[in-house]
Amino acid sequence: MHIRTATMEDLAAVTAVEAACFPAAEAAKEADFAARLRAYPDHFWLLEDGDGTLVSFVNGLVTDEPTLRDEMYENAALHNESGAWQMIFGVNTLPQYRRQGLAAMVMERVIADAKAQGRKGCVLTCKEKLIHYYEKFGFQNEGVSQSVHGGVVWYDMRLTF
Repeated sequence: MHIRTATMEDLAAVTAVEAACFPAAEAAKEADFAARLRAYPDHFWLLEDGDGTLVSFVNGLVTDEPTLRDEMYENAALHNESGAWQMIFGVNTLPQYRRQGLAAMVMERVIADAKAQGRKGCVLTCKEKLIHYYEKFGFQNEGVSQSVHGGVVWYDMRLTF
């Protein structure tokens, strides 16, 4: 397994993995990923297997805003490379590769890179059933999010360094 940052050549693979991991109402579309890859490719962490197949990834912009807002998913221009907080939009692992610690490998890399870049921490939203998973990395549950993304209930999670 190998972790690297993304390029525009990864657009189709990233879009396909996202579609396999999230319901259509929650999944980012190819146009969203294209805009993100143009604005912040170094904030896409891709995990590939030995054959170079994308099996897991994490992406998100950087901002000085302390809370993940729904608009951030759609507007890559909100990225601020010198921002204080690494937002995490999605933790994606193909279903057939789950429960092998792969998402954890990518999350640990994201956290380590955010620390090395001098960020204050990482922020994400998750569904209630995943709160305990992110708490394993040190994230704190800040309660129900104002997010209405995909029409489901999300919880704000923060890891402060």
